[in-house]
Amino acid sequence: MPSTLRLVFRYAVSDGIPKRSFYVAMVVGTVLNLINQGEALFGASSINWTKIVLTYFVPYAVATYGAISYRYRNLKARSCSATCCETKTRQLRCGST
Repeated sequence: MPSTLRLVFRYAVSDGIPKRSFYVAMVVGTVLNLINQGEALFGASSINWTKIVLTYFVPYAVATYGAISYRYRNLKARSCSATCCETKTRQLRCGST
């Protein structure tokens, strides 16, 4: 089994996770920017570009983290299930309980 960090990076760039996280970041980031910097976006005050970047990055990171942790937990559960099944099968064959 590959190292955990390598597996996490592979999950982060595979199976549509970046695309889904991007869509989440666009929707959530836009709503949060309108709430937090509405005046600046409509010209009443200056725009804080650091806040804009972070307001899009944080939802992207959270969505990516959620997808990775879900996949990783399922992988561990399947691996544990397979191990438990093998152990039970061996016990039944050997006559122990």
